[in-house]
Amino acid sequence: MSPSALQDRQHEWLDYYQKFPYFSAEAVRDGCHPRIMEHEGSGAKSIVLVHGLTDSPYFLTAIGEYFFKNLGYNVYLPLLHFHGLKEPQGMEGVKLKEWKANVDFAVEVAAAKSAKVSIGGLSTGGTLSFYTSVKNKKITGTLYLFSAALDLAGGIGGLVGELKERLLRTFMADVLDNDKPLIGANPYRYCRMDMDGARELSKMIKETDTLIKQFNPKKIFSQRVFAAHSESDTTANITGIEDLQKVSLPDRFTFFRIPKAVGVSHASLVLKDSIYAGNARSGEPPLEKANPQFDQMMAAIAAIA
Repeated sequence: MSPSALQDRQHEWLDYYQKFPYFSAEAVRDGCHPRIMEHEGSGAKSIVLVHGLTDSPYFLTAIGEYFFKNLGYNVYLPLLHFHGLKEPQGMEGVKLKEWKANVDFAVEVAAAKSAKVSIGGLSTGGTLSFYTSVKNKKITGTLYLFSAALDLAGGIGGLVGELKERLLRTFMADVLDNDKPLIGANPYRYCRMDMDGARELSKMIKETDTLIKQFNPKKIFSQRVFAAHSESDTTANITGIEDLQKVSLPDRFTFFRIPKAVGVSHASLVLKDSIYAGNARSGEPPLEKANPQFDQMMAAIAAIA
């Protein structure tokens, strides 16, 4: 294996492949692998960080390294079912129940090593993190939401987003899928949104909608929350975070809201460094721009972590 390939496999979580044999080091693309960062001994704090739909743990690695190096956390970055593969097979057969199993396994490993377990994620990973924070009693720390897909964006009052969600839960998800290749120029994510995966996300959003509606001013969501979201996000509606904030304790909810003028896109919110095409030439623009407020976001996290 070349030095560059070894660099792309840093912190690889090899035991993860034993738990989920549909993954293997050979089947997963360089840089898209599940990651583990542990301090010697048991450690006081751990965090599970869950990537988004079509992407991979790479997107949350800079955040994970900050938690590990600056805040002393053990860090676990699971790879979601049918993601990061050299041969994704059009994501045919992807299942929400497997995404939940991937996250729950990471939580189990984290809980075995530390007394306090936090969880967080990007987009779909944020949705899964919210769900897990409600359902899994081993989550005793903070919930971190990065561009969380609690609601799909679009239209007046989110009407288009709601219609998207409903449509994706029907057979139309398969009808609308164009079956074009998923591997493209981006080394750390698929090049398009696959409708099979989008359908599973829609199911997840429906479940989290139900969970949020269980909370109200008389039955508060009491867990500490850190939410980071960009007002220029055209994928995940910021109103989903605002709805959660309304039923959370004000002194336990930190909202790092990036103004629209800054122009941070959906996935870029978690990037310390820009992502370039695997075969990019000098001077070519990035595929995903870095978040210019990344350092400020991490400082806000450190203030509560």
